[in-house]
Amino acid sequence: MHKFIMAALVAVALAAPGAHAQNGAGEVDALRSALRTDKRAYVEHSLALTPVQAKKFWPIYDKYQVALNALARTRASTAESLLGRAGDKPMSNLAAKQFVTQNMQAEEAEVKARHRMFNAVMRALPASLAARYVQLESKFRAVQAYDIAAAFPLAH
Repeated sequence: MHKFIMAALVAVALAAPGAHAQNGAGEVDALRSALRTDKRAYVEHSLALTPVQAKKFWPIYDKYQVALNALARTRASTAESLLGRAGDKPMSNLAAKQFVTQNMQAEEAEVKARHRMFNAVMRALPASLAARYVQLESKFRAVQAYDIAAAFPLAH
């Protein structure tokens, strides 16, 4: 069971997403589908960039995705260490502190990466398109965070 949860967690965290946006639950389903299939195509469709804009944007996008994937691997490794513990034994206080510290460090690194990406995208695109992209990434992150939280057991 733990291996299944870990595999699902890694798949969600490292998936490369694409589809078209809808409202409410339909939008969440479209985002989740994009995360599993082709996120880049989803972003491309949603932004409809000109060739000049695309030339500036896609290198920023690619660099940010590399950073997100590295952070996802770190989070997956942290989760694996928790899930790999024997049985249902409670975590020691030290293990719990290390787990939370590692997750907080990953979140802080993600915020820094998001700031770098935002600054670069704001220089590369009109503000309205930059805002749209930042919103898309925020929505992708929310769906991923929910899916991971739903699959991840609480520490005890």
